[in-house]
Amino acid sequence: MSSATPFPERIELSGEGLVLRDWTEADLAAMPELFDHPDIAYWTPIVSPFDEAAARARLDRDRQLRAEGTTILLAITVDGGAPLGEVMLRRTPEGPELGYAVGPAHRGQGLAARAVRVMAAYAFEQLGAEQVILELEAENAASVAVATKAGFRLLDVPLIRGEEKGRPYALQTWGMNRS
Repeated sequence: MSSATPFPERIELSGEGLVLRDWTEADLAAMPELFDHPDIAYWTPIVSPFDEAAARARLDRDRQLRAEGTTILLAITVDGGAPLGEVMLRRTPEGPELGYAVGPAHRGQGLAARAVRVMAAYAFEQLGAEQVILELEAENAASVAVATKAGFRLLDVPLIRGEEKGRPYALQTWGMNRS
């Protein structure tokens, strides 16, 4: 799975009662409501505060990473309409890494777990991946619950340590194998 292989210019994935679709200019106004939140600022590398300028920069970066063939960011929706969060697929040497963020008003509906399963299916079917991974902090109970609910298991690999926004972190690696 070479990172030189481009991703499709447009992607829309359906399943589990969701439609995962490309972010568009029409979503810019909704993005701060989804991403400008203390939980997202703390647990993710998403910029904070997250305002309309941050939304524009994120959309531009999304398109650049897609064109480079490294990362896909898709809006989580139930019907292709209003975005409720985001799911990510990033190509890494270890295989596709998935990530997610759900807007505070839309939590508790299983959106992240369902979106991760749909994106994992894409990685298995379209990218030929044998395994997809999630990297998350053990203290992030909500993300641990998503990983478990989505069918991932904790892998016996060293923690990934680093610092983000001045805060040290230690990430566990969770995996799901092609069935």
